[in-house]
Amino acid sequence: MSDVEHRVDHDRLFKELVQEFFEEFMVLFFPDIYEEVDFAHLKFLDKELINDVSRREKRYVDIVVETQLRNEDGLIIVHVEPQASYQADFNERMFRYVSRLYEKHRKRIVPIAIFSYDDENKKEPTTFRMSFPFMDVLRFDYLTIELKSLNWRQFVWKYNPVAGALLSKMGYTKEEKVEVKKEFLRMLVRLELDPARNHLLTAFFETYNRKKIPYKTK
Repeated sequence: MSDVEHRVDHDRLFKELVQEFFEEFMVLFFPDIYEEVDFAHLKFLDKELINDVSRREKRYVDIVVETQLRNEDGLIIVHVEPQASYQADFNERMFRYVSRLYEKHRKRIVPIAIFSYDDENKKEPTTFRMSFPFMDVLRFDYLTIELKSLNWRQFVWKYNPVAGALLSKMGYTKEEKVEVKKEFLRMLVRLELDPARNHLLTAFFETYNRKKIPYKTK
């Protein structure tokens, strides 16, 4: 499989998971924001193309959700950075995504980045700043989820389908790999989902749980 094909498949898996279980995703990772979102008014927009003319690049924001936040129309964007693709300038790129979307939609935006690469030692910034010694021009903050830095044991009893699927991308050792799968299967039994949703979660989990763990065991 080529890098491009792998990237497309990776994006599809995360997009299907987050879109199908968007409410569960928000309550799991961002419970304070969850309380402010009107889930009766959700619309997933087509994948947004962001053109960077200066770098001659075309990139897409994975998930853009139109909803109401505190009774005001707004957007929530969820962008997934794939495994093994750490980029030092991601904070600047995230700023460009949000600024272009704001320019287009003129709505307030909640920006979220999911980092799904396999190296647990990579730490991402959560802010993009532009400043001089004599003044601060800009500070842009965004929310992050660094999956490999999460302890899978803390999510086993969440009774949340997103938590179950993402166990496969959290931090665990080679010795714990089989135990992680057993706990995932127990979660499926407790959740009692329909066959289609069970299949979606299982396909996601199996894709990443069967991969070789690339860092040293504890």
